[in-house]
Amino acid sequence: MARILVGTTGSVAAVRVPSLCATLVAQGHEVRVAATEPALYFFDPAELPPGSSLHRDRDEWPGVRYARGDEVLHIELRRWADLLIVAPLDANSLAKFALGLSDNLLTCLYRAWDFDKPMILAPAMNTLMWRKPATARHLAQLWSDRTGREAPADWSLDTAEAHFARQAPAIILVPPQCKRLACGDFGVGAMAEVPSLAEAVRAWSERAIPAD
Repeated sequence: MARILVGTTGSVAAVRVPSLCATLVAQGHEVRVAATEPALYFFDPAELPPGSSLHRDRDEWPGVRYARGDEVLHIELRRWADLLIVAPLDANSLAKFALGLSDNLLTCLYRAWDFDKPMILAPAMNTLMWRKPATARHLAQLWSDRTGREAPADWSLDTAEAHFARQAPAIILVPPQCKRLACGDFGVGAMAEVPSLAEAVRAWSERAIPAD
């Protein structure tokens, strides 16, 4: 099937990363995980399914002096992957993507990503964080970077998914859902369920990978 790179960030929804990876492996995909250090607060790498592998910031900068010819991890992972899923995508990492910051393995991956390949973004954050104007602005910047145009007048958190699908289909936005959040607040902000993400992968793979 496909080689899928799961990027994960420091949202509580990272507790679902092992389940997401197990689902993708069960679908027949090869899976590697690129985790920010905050993401690892929420899941035990030992819970990842057999056959998957974890890459973290210290693997990008292993503490020994670089020698010419050494592999650059974020480039090697970008070359390996057919698809990047960032799930969960927290507010901090979304802002870094939008501003072009590249201070950890995952943000370097995003900055170096070849947009001839697709990515799936699954934001997750507190409701008030999601509803802040900065969130819509940062998503609009990702859209503008892909299309070379200013965001349309009707751009909003509610219309962003459709705008990506129509004009920037290499970025598949899977919006958060409305529910009781881990912090106790109720509202939109929880990461989409694992089956919804798996369905987005299935739909992409049916378009991208011809049947035998």
